[in-house]
Amino acid sequence: MALNGVEVIDTFAEAFGMSAARVVVTAESARWAVEAARAATGYAASVIGCDAEAGLEKELTPAETPDGRPGVSLLFFAFSRDALQKALVNRVAQCILTCPTTACFNGLPIDPTRSIRIGGNLRFFGDGWQISKLLDGKRYWRVPVMDGEFLCEDVFGTAKGVAGGNILIVANTQASGLKAAEDAVDAARAVPGVILPFPGGVVRSGSKVGSKYKKLRASTNDAYCPSLRGAVKSELPDGVNAVYELVIDGLDLAAVERATWEAMLAATRVPGVKRITAGNYGGKLGPFHIRLRALIEGT
Repeated sequence: MALNGVEVIDTFAEAFGMSAARVVVTAESARWAVEAARAATGYAASVIGCDAEAGLEKELTPAETPDGRPGVSLLFFAFSRDALQKALVNRVAQCILTCPTTACFNGLPIDPTRSIRIGGNLRFFGDGWQISKLLDGKRYWRVPVMDGEFLCEDVFGTAKGVAGGNILIVANTQASGLKAAEDAVDAARAVPGVILPFPGGVVRSGSKVGSKYKKLRASTNDAYCPSLRGAVKSELPDGVNAVYELVIDGLDLAAVERATWEAMLAATRVPGVKRITAGNYGGKLGPFHIRLRALIEGT
């Protein structure tokens, strides 16, 4: 197959289900909302080694937020609701509660059977001075802090998200590969309901399952390392000197598929890109198979 003259391998990205939450953070200025977002979504690239995968979904105008202030929408993914609640309580407590002028709101519909308690756990920081308010059927906690009050919604909704969508951008040079990856990230992030959790949305250290070292769950994807061509069974054509991976998590499969397509389309417009492919584990890891051929034929 080809897209914009670039070879696309007839393969699939293998994605899997995770529990997801959307957190809306507001502040007196966009600067402080973004600062809270950066802190709260830090060290959240992969659940292989982090408590969650997280990222900035989009910046919000005052017209789009519950309290009419500038804000951001953040998405968090974990393997279970319990793990998601633990990660969110810790991250909101350490990175949003502590950030000047912020407030924190739920961004998903609430199903009582699938909800998690965030403000209801953080209220204890108020040391007995916290106040509960019920507005339009929603409970909020007002916790006194040194610049006023921290407002946080009591219960947050969760969704059955899809994580692990991915593409690999195979390029002649590091410069062309990175340019393609940057453009692909921008295109994918324009799709509502998705994040790309790695730094800047780009992964240089793609991994395979397992290692020669028994304690490691994952290790470098040697088949895609240009410096190992000739020493291992390489998947790289001649002339390739850089590969970048994009990992895409979303609130549903349709969002991940759309973001994958937009990323492919943007990446293949950059001169020097030789191939687009995707990572999978033979269909054994996750039930969601995002087939590159289907994305091309579906347009």
